[in-house]
Amino acid sequence: MAGWAPALDPERSSCQVMGGQELPGVLVSALEGPRGVCEGHVADLQRHFTLITVKEFLEDRTQLGPKIQAIYIWGGKPAVDRMLLQSLPCLKVVASSGAGVDHLDLPLIASFGVKVVNTPLAVSSPTADLGMALLLAAARRVLEGHQLAISPDTQDFAVNWMGQDVAGATLGIVGMGTIGYKVAQRAKAFEMEVLYHNRHRRAVEEEAAVGATYCARLDDLLSRSDFLLVALSLTPQTRGLIGRRELRLMKPTAILINISRGLVVDQDALVEALQTGVIAAAALDVTFPEPLPRDHPLLKLKNIILTPHIGSATHQARRRMMESLVEGILASLSGLPVPNEVLA
Repeated sequence: MAGWAPALDPERSSCQVMGGQELPGVLVSALEGPRGVCEGHVADLQRHFTLITVKEFLEDRTQLGPKIQAIYIWGGKPAVDRMLLQSLPCLKVVASSGAGVDHLDLPLIASFGVKVVNTPLAVSSPTADLGMALLLAAARRVLEGHQLAISPDTQDFAVNWMGQDVAGATLGIVGMGTIGYKVAQRAKAFEMEVLYHNRHRRAVEEEAAVGATYCARLDDLLSRSDFLLVALSLTPQTRGLIGRRELRLMKPTAILINISRGLVVDQDALVEALQTGVIAAAALDVTFPEPLPRDHPLLKLKNIILTPHIGSATHQARRRMMESLVEGILASLSGLPVPNEVLA
């Protein structure tokens, strides 16, 4: 939306609260299509809000701008920039689906007196489930096995075609937030030894509950892990955290799983590591960009599993996300304490 000319006076003091029975206006990317809100959620949203699409807003900014009190971000859209914020004098809250907020300029939004909410609790369990699914699939070479089983050229199954044990292996978790901790809970059930590296150490009781050992130095975790799972938020400090040096500290039999953000891992270094046997394999739910260009070298490797950023992609989780966003918007518009508020 860059390049808009502000259609309205940006002074928030001129904003009038909508009267009568009119539902508060909420800006959404679209009501259908691959970048729109979930079609199965539209009726629920319309019980609480008047949904205004970006296309409708662009066609009549003067009339619709003052009606929009919230922005509903689904799948990272619509983008929120200064021009848009200046065009919405009554905006009170930006409600963003998912846990990550790296697509939002939090200080900029806060400077307009606008709150931000997200849905970390709604996505934590399904994302942890996918992390374990990727770990298991990579360890047991599930996709390769599937291709072997269905190939028209297959005449018999090689008895020495093997993967790696999960039970008894060491899992290193980089980022022991809500999602990382849920991965540790699942790993315990698989009888894995769990190591973790985090900005802050968790309570001893929390460590004991999942049998996790804290590694103050990332290097120690890297050298000891059979599986390395990355579950970090993307920040300037975590961008490129797993690079060429870190990959070379890992075991040549190790497998990397990334369920955080693509930019946390140096993709060029990862391609090199996978091509040269520095590590055995990788399983990624996230890349940069998404999707990758169709000629990207990661797409040509056999020792990698790629999924299309589906950590929270279950019917149940997406409904919880929608309900959480509705709760956050309504609380903000009513002046009540806002659940899952993200501070700049």
